[in-house]
This record gives sequence, structure tokens and C-alpha cells, in this order.
Amino acid sequence: MSGRSIAKKERHRTILAVVRSHRIRSQEELRRLLLAEGFEATQATLSRDIRELRLVKVPASGGTSHYTVADERETTPPLERLLPTLFISAEGAGNLIVVRTRTGGAQAVALGMDWEEWPEVLGTVAGDDTILIVLREPKLVPAVKGRIEEIAGTTAGAVEDAT
Repeated sequence: MSGRSIAKKERHRTILAVVRSHRIRSQEELRRLLLAEGFEATQATLSRDIRELRLVKVPASGGTSHYTVADERETTPPLERLLPTLFISAEGAGNLIVVRTRTGGAQAVALGMDWEEWPEVLGTVAGDDTILIVLREPKLVPAVKGRIEEIAGTTAGAVEDAT
């Protein structure tokens, strides 16, 4: 494991500990607390960390809000872990993509996609082994389909249905 990966894992561990023990209202406040723990991080790095750790901002009393660890965070693996094992195929039509997964995999993959908050995606609907992804525009289908296949570690038609 590279030094950068180790540093990132340590920073993530520290961010989670800080968020669980303090009411962090801004990225700047988080940056200051991380600095006190020995971690320098830019705003871009913190934004990426917040997304990767799936932190959410929740309302608090007095009209303020703070970051917290989402409940599903502990039980929903990232797409990078889900798609390589569950993905079967993806096919687009209009502004829709239909993703086929192994039996029982669609809910987890759809939740993982929802967590990613891809700007092209309006929403997902999942069954047992099929996900319907609704995109903002038909022209976005090739890019999103390609991203899904890339994360899954395959290309169109490379994975056969094992059922």
C-alpha cells in the first residue's frame, strides 16, 4: 500500500472520529480540527473526503446544520466494491439505462449509485436484479453507461449472464 493510501485512510479515520465527537458546521471548521490532529487538507480534498465517507449535513436546533455519518454508510459498500461482483449488463434507451445485476444485487447497487449523486442521474428504481436509471438527457446515456461498465471492470458485452 502506498504512503498516500495510508495517509488517506488515516485522514478518513480521523475525519470520522472528529465528526462523531464534534458538531462540525463547515468544511473550514473540519479543516481546522484536522490540522490540530496533524492533517493538512485543501478544500478540494475535504470535499472529496466528505463525499467518499458519505457524510451528510443534517439540520440542528437554531437553524444551523452539521455533518454526521449517515446510517447507511456502515452497511452500503461503495460502487467500486459492488459493481465488479454484481454487474451483468447495462443497456440504454432514450434517457434511461437498464442495469442487470446478479440476483438480489440491484437494491445495493442502486443505493450505491444514489450515494454517488451523479449529476446526470435524476433517480434510480431497483427491483431484485434490475435497476432503472433515469437520466436528465438522452445524450448522457453513453457516458453514464461507460462509467458503470468501467467501475464494473468490463466493457459492453464482456460479461455474460450467469443465470
